[in-house]
Amino acid sequence: MTTIRDKLETILERLDARAADERVFVRLYQEAARAAADAADARRQAGVSLSPLDGTIVSIKDLFDVAGEATLAGSVAMRDRSPATRDATIVRRLRQAGAVILGKTNMVEFAYSGLGLNPHYGTPGNAADPLRIPGGSSSGAGVTVAEGTSEISIGSDTGGSVRIPAALNGVVGFKPTAHRVPLDGAFPLSPSLDSIGPLALSVQDCADTDAVMAGEEPWAVNPHPLAGLRIGVPRGRLFSDLEPMVEQAFEGALSRLSQAGAKVYDHSIEDLLTAMAETTAAASIASIEASEVHADWLETKAAEIDPRVRWSIARSGTVPAPVYIRMIRHRRALAAAMDERLSPVDVLALPTTAISAPLIAPLEADDRLYNKTDWHILRNPMFCNQFDLTAISLPVPGCERPVGFMLVARHGQDRRLLAIAAGVERALVG
Repeated sequence: MTTIRDKLETILERLDARAADERVFVRLYQEAARAAADAADARRQAGVSLSPLDGTIVSIKDLFDVAGEATLAGSVAMRDRSPATRDATIVRRLRQAGAVILGKTNMVEFAYSGLGLNPHYGTPGNAADPLRIPGGSSSGAGVTVAEGTSEISIGSDTGGSVRIPAALNGVVGFKPTAHRVPLDGAFPLSPSLDSIGPLALSVQDCADTDAVMAGEEPWAVNPHPLAGLRIGVPRGRLFSDLEPMVEQAFEGALSRLSQAGAKVYDHSIEDLLTAMAETTAAASIASIEASEVHADWLETKAAEIDPRVRWSIARSGTVPAPVYIRMIRHRRALAAAMDERLSPVDVLALPTTAISAPLIAPLEADDRLYNKTDWHILRNPMFCNQFDLTAISLPVPGCERPVGFMLVARHGQDRRLLAIAAGVERALVG
């Protein structure tokens, strides 16, 4: 039997061979990982297991605190921060579950984009085609799982930042209901919208990781039967401007679910999407809250921050407090209305992103194209955070480039969504 230490060493050798051009990881914990792997091997030999994650190779996004080092959040402007005094809650829970934490993965600076570009540490190439974007903001997280240098990676999702890289790299990405997983020790983007979720190769791996991070007992996911499953399809603006390959992959997957007995029908949420767009017309909630998070250094360290990130955050700092407070109040009412709207269906289904991964070079060269593409890629996953829902992206097999199939469920229905996703996963792969 291959030991966990052997598995780890194979990965470390692979990373060492490309060290001169490493863009997926920004920090490695070789010795700590070796110690954790050896301990997991000893437990395995003794017939002891701490959790389903015991001995699993896990990486974490570069915004989670690790005791003794500054948390950089994909930025060079944070290098003079004081070191974290303790691990983030989710890091501590992963260690206690026996996970072998390999390192920190690259990300968009301050988690502020869905594309995955980082001018400071380099942009990780997509696992399917290194000339294409990895998706963001958990860019390294999507690539490391897809390429096999981690079995599970932990990201954050404020507008799709777990699900986008999962979709574009062909892995599973789960966004839990916000605040179900503690945010303590996670560098914030938008405290109202931030969620912490896993990227992995299966729904079960995501469920195991989510349970550990949420402080719950891990559970074996029993795939929900597809016969009679009510799948609502929110056609309208979320289906406009779809790349033909994405549209064909989605409709093909939907057809398979229908043939397996699922009841598929259109389920409009257009009026609620319009109301949310009107509510956030002054600026997005994420950008306004980010302007507060970064207020102390956005100007003094302007030269060290990606101009595309800084400009968007800075302009939202001028939104008056009454406008923001009203926005939050309206969002709460709209989230309640969405919860009621989704009561007749078990899940919504739609493409995770409207397009597959575009090429990196044109986006680096053209700010207007960058902003337009960023919005296009964030459009579909973003509403889940705005309306406080739970969602998961599953890979659609057999596509020329990776395509994500997103399932969305009501607030708090995380375990039910995972069970439904396991049933869908089995139908798509089988």
